[in-house]
Amino acid sequence: MALHTEGIAYFYSMQKYSVILFLFPLYLAAQQPDTLRVEPPDIVQEIVEDFLQNTDSEGIFDFNTLFEQLEDFRRNPLNINRASENMLRDLKLLNDLQILALIRYRAEAGELISIYELQAVPSFDLATIRRILPYVTVSGEVDDYRIPVLQMLSEGNNELYLRWSRILEQQRGYTPSPTGASRYLGDPNQVYVRFRHSYGTRLSYGFTAEKDRGEEFFRGSNPQGFDFYSAHIFIRDYNKRIKALALGDYAVSLGQGLILYTGFGIGKSSSPMTIKRTGRTIRPYTSANEVNFMRGAAATLALSEHIEATLFVSNRGRSGNVLELDTLDADIEVLNFTSLDESGLHRTPTEISRKNAIQQFSTGGSLRLKNNKGHIALNALFDRFDKNLVRNVLPYSQFYFSGQQLFNTSLDYSWIWRNFNFFGETARSDNGAVATTNGLLLALDRRVDVAILQRRFPRNYQALNPNPFAETTGARNEQGLYLGLEMRPIRNWMLSAYFDVWRHPWLRFDAAAPSRGHEYRLRLSYEKRRRLRTYMEIRDEIKERNAPNTGQDVLRQLANLRTFQTRLHVENQLSRTVELRSRLDWGFSQVGDNPKSTGFAVYQDVIFRPVGFPLSFNARFAIFETEGFQTRFYSFENDLLFNFSIPAYYNRGTRFYLNARYRATRNLTLEARIAQTYWANRETIGSGLEEINGPARTQASAQVRLRF
Repeated sequence: MALHTEGIAYFYSMQKYSVILFLFPLYLAAQQPDTLRVEPPDIVQEIVEDFLQNTDSEGIFDFNTLFEQLEDFRRNPLNINRASENMLRDLKLLNDLQILALIRYRAEAGELISIYELQAVPSFDLATIRRILPYVTVSGEVDDYRIPVLQMLSEGNNELYLRWSRILEQQRGYTPSPTGASRYLGDPNQVYVRFRHSYGTRLSYGFTAEKDRGEEFFRGSNPQGFDFYSAHIFIRDYNKRIKALALGDYAVSLGQGLILYTGFGIGKSSSPMTIKRTGRTIRPYTSANEVNFMRGAAATLALSEHIEATLFVSNRGRSGNVLELDTLDADIEVLNFTSLDESGLHRTPTEISRKNAIQQFSTGGSLRLKNNKGHIALNALFDRFDKNLVRNVLPYSQFYFSGQQLFNTSLDYSWIWRNFNFFGETARSDNGAVATTNGLLLALDRRVDVAILQRRFPRNYQALNPNPFAETTGARNEQGLYLGLEMRPIRNWMLSAYFDVWRHPWLRFDAAAPSRGHEYRLRLSYEKRRRLRTYMEIRDEIKERNAPNTGQDVLRQLANLRTFQTRLHVENQLSRTVELRSRLDWGFSQVGDNPKSTGFAVYQDVIFRPVGFPLSFNARFAIFETEGFQTRFYSFENDLLFNFSIPAYYNRGTRFYLNARYRATRNLTLEARIAQTYWANRETIGSGLEEINGPARTQASAQVRLRF
């Protein structure tokens, strides 16, 4: 056994020098500064696109500060020779197989000499290495746990963001109504302010304030100014005992998301290995999303070398529809609410009356036993409302949670054996229902990775904020099996694919009978250094839903809804300053035996980043034609810094946008954006108070970023 271990170490040590020598010219070519490239990496953009595709929504991605930690790593690169498993996960650019392979390589071959030695690590290819290059290093000091809090509070980086945005066309909600009909009480401007102080990745404090379009500002329902305020203080890895401490607003993620996962959870995506919920249990919250966070205090403590405990408590207002019930005793007031409002919008008298009408108290924790092979954790969550949740019960929703309080427990695990990473979670709600999800990440070969995930969520499982990997939301009424594959057969090429099959044993909102479905996706990618990146993919999904035109039948029939899409994407770096990106989407949707609804979308991007010149810009022109929203295509758009836009292209029309960024000084950046969608087959856009009398919708935005 000793000879075997020594042989592996010798092989790795000899291999590393040959890899470095072979890649030395590439290393020199890639060390050119890229300071103006501030949009998130390609894999992040595609994951966000897929997130909206899977949730059938459109618009601005409201977890827009989720990847701001990459900016911290850009300024203070992560030393991958000393980084722990949690630190590597904080990058959000590596899957668990890659993290496992890197840790194992370090243990057997010693510290890396160059970042390009990662090519000798199984599951790492050149595309991955280039993706993480701006954020990591192979040198640096070990984290100093002795830095005083006052020093971290007074030193570090400060950032201030001021953002403005509005729709230029007149919308019905802002038009005076002589009949007294409902309208927005505020103006059409959206205003956003955020301040954040950070000391590397160790400490963060700051605040966020936002006024949405149509909300009042320093008057009426918001005399204090903005409609939404958020503030936080967060310390990470302060010493060997205090692993995390949060005050104010924060996010909590437990296990695989069966009982609680606040924030953004990756679903099915172009990266088929990202099926495992990972990351730290507690994180700072800096987003303007008004729903998915906790407000109070939380801490993660190391009780010993192998035991960690997390405790959290939260009390916050929630928006909802409150009803007062008549009782025989006039002195007794009984208040119920029928639903929680998760839009975060408070523009009309009705929306304002629902703001913070409900108080939600949450507390819980996690006790984790861990070693270098994995962990097992016991999690618990208790939620209580100050009013009763009473739903309008329909056949499909009769097993949904109703009441005033809910208690959930779960057991989650992750275990590594050779090239196998087993993980999962089993959870129980206080009505006795048990939900479970279990998966496996497997490195079959240094060029082949496999992912398998099984889930079983009974119809009566209840949780308020679950977010596991699944086809639908809510962690209920679903059974499924997912298979993912990544292959790197030859240099610069990658084949990725997944197949997912599921069934819903009970009714759903759009299916008046038990239903089922399946989906597959296949992508072939090619990347040549930093000059060219291209891929072609197909995606096909079939799922059952209510058939159209079934009249008033008590027993509605189900029909297959098929959605097929194919894509060709090309990125070409013409020079250090000019990059072109082109995409062609084509696809169709079909319900039962009805005619197919087809469509296409094509766009061209031009990205200009001059070296040594303060002004840069990127622009897009897109043409699309589909036969309705059912056939739509999502495309990530570069927006103002840390603000993502992912519109859905459907109907017939064009879209363009132009972003300009001016770096006035080293610490001051000015940005502006104009974007317009024109629908050739529409005379009005939107509905209700959002309606525009015309075929175009134009949005203008501007932002100031000050670092000091």
